[in-house]
Amino acid sequence: MARTTRMRQLVVKILEEKEEANTRAIFDELNARMKWGATMNQLGNVLAKDPRFQKVERMERIGNMNGNYSVCVWKLKNESEM
Repeated sequence: MARTTRMRQLVVKILEEKEEANTRAIFDELNARMKWGATMNQLGNVLAKDPRFQKVERMERIGNMNGNYSVCVWKLKNESEM
């Protein structure tokens, strides 16, 4: 966890501000705030393995010129759920 500590703290701040956000929105906000940024794989691992983050059951569809794809929606777990 030492390598991703600052990224985890920033993801917590982002989710505290927005309450829920999809993976792409978190990725864009994270890279806007950090000097070096993160890759989508790093972010996916942090979101999936950290017990503070919970995947919401619904997914969002995002479309662009190359087609549509689904992204997960994340939120912070309540302290009673941990």
